[in-house]
Order: sequence, then C-alpha cells, then structure tokens
Amino acid sequence: MRPHDEPKGWGALQPPPGYYSAVGRPPDAMQRGLILDWAVNQRIAGGWRVESRSETQVVMVRGRPLNHVLHAILTFFTCFLWGAVWLVLAVTNKVERVSLTVDAQGHIVSVHGPG
Repeated sequence: MRPHDEPKGWGALQPPPGYYSAVGRPPDAMQRGLILDWAVNQRIAGGWRVESRSETQVVMVRGRPLNHVLHAILTFFTCFLWGAVWLVLAVTNKVERVSLTVDAQGHIVSVHGPG
C-alpha cells in the first residue's frame, strides 16, 4: 500500500489487540468477520466505498468515472470553452480499486486492482 493512501498516524491495516484469541489459536469465522469489518471501516473513513462483499473478502473503490457525454454537451454549448475543463478532468480523474481479504490467521491482505 502506498503511504499516501492512509491517513497520517495509521499503520498497517491490522486490527488493534483484542481481536485475536488470547490463547494464540487462529481466529474463528466470527472473529475474522470482525477483523474484516474493522479494515473496511478504516478504508471508509479514508473516502473509499464498498463495491462488493463476501464473508472473507471486500472489494472497495475510490473515485468516480467521468461523464464524457455531459462534458461533450457542455463543450458544444459553450463554444468549446468547456473543453479545457474537460481535458483537465480527463487527465486527473482516476478510479482506484482494492481487494481486502482476511486469511485463516486473521491477517488482512490488500491487493490493488485495475482502475
């Protein structure tokens, strides 16, 4: 994960102490669900939204695709003045996806996907 994806002061995406059993056994399904919920809440606080979810995996997305039809209409009706704004938005706009998976040991594995 790139350092600028996380708010300052946050470490790796691992839950705080207390989410794991004290004996050292691997977490059960309920504890893994809680660990995944914690990781999802951390991402939501950073501006991400949930795209899909299963018991052990969540796909999250940040950003929105550009509405090219709307910008084409605006460009046409403003005598191509809006084209400069459209160009800047097309270059700077990005959509990011990340898959968060909790493994059998309770560790969060994040994989960045295509935008």
